[in-house]
Amino acid sequence: MQKILIVVDMQVDFVNGSLGTAEAQTIVPAAVEKVRGHEGPVIFTRDTHGPDYLDTQEGKKLPVKHCVEGTGGWQIIPELRQYAVDVVNKGTFGSTALAERLRAQADGIESIEVIGLCTDICVVSNALLLKAAMPEVPIRVDSRCCAGVTPEKHLAALETMRSCQIDVI
Repeated sequence: MQKILIVVDMQVDFVNGSLGTAEAQTIVPAAVEKVRGHEGPVIFTRDTHGPDYLDTQEGKKLPVKHCVEGTGGWQIIPELRQYAVDVVNKGTFGSTALAERLRAQADGIESIEVIGLCTDICVVSNALLLKAAMPEVPIRVDSRCCAGVTPEKHLAALETMRSCQIDVI
């Protein structure tokens, strides 16, 4: 049985790029420690947009160009890049491809832990997709390794996940 770690969108643009925050920068050491110490598969997600991002529905609601494929901001942060061997590119908040992939191997999964950015957008979306796809697989989110758009939204997302039977540590 495998313990899987999902590292959500630890990308330059979300840490210290166009959408970076002090809170995101603060979690980097804990996230690196978590990844280094994890025994089992580690899967990274990478927010991935095209040059037409501002013309998309998301771009119209969040008109800040970010994570455009191939740019420096799209890259996994340097501190984690060497560990990003298994990467799932996703064009939206949650990855249905990731959930389907793991669901296909759910019998061999002991637990899934989710960390990364942003708690209130992509972390919660992926955690809920995973929970919906595999309701009997324990899913946990390490709050020390997550940051939201604001501290208040981070806490609200953690509470939402608790309400949906995701363990928050």
